[in-house]
Amino acid sequence: MLRHVARTEIAYAGFWRRFVSFLIDATLLVGVEVAMARSIAVLTPNDFQALANVAPVSAALWWAYFVVMESSPAQGTLGKISLSLRVTDTHGDPITFRRATFRHLFKILSTLFLFTGWLMAAFTPRKQGLHDLLAGTLVLREVRYLVIGPEAPFEPGEHWDGARWVASVPPLEKS
Repeated sequence: MLRHVARTEIAYAGFWRRFVSFLIDATLLVGVEVAMARSIAVLTPNDFQALANVAPVSAALWWAYFVVMESSPAQGTLGKISLSLRVTDTHGDPITFRRATFRHLFKILSTLFLFTGWLMAAFTPRKQGLHDLLAGTLVLREVRYLVIGPEAPFEPGEHWDGARWVASVPPLEKS
């Protein structure tokens, strides 16, 4: 008898997934910044001081967006959520507001020296950037797939699940 089972596994999020999620977030935030700058330019034309105030507001917006979203129950920004990514501590638990703040501040160090701190996510075993290593965080991804095949055996032994040999044990009887 064939069975259809949906499975979800957790894996480390690689560099390119993280990069695409950042592009989604950056597009959203830059759109908000452009709207702010245009509205200020319309309200106060030729007032460069008013336009210069966009920079600190923009920095606060980026901080609030990343820190609040990553420390929320969603565990990620809209870009991360769209790619099934989530930010956790090294044990896989949600991060606190404080840890999210430190992670965001450590991104400044990741950006120094030609973005090498960001590129570390492509080469470290747990796919951590410099800011993740310093803040004690991981970015994990959910891998969902459908397993179609014969039912697993009911007696102990090994069986092929379509990708690898796995040990099977009979289900425990509930009393």
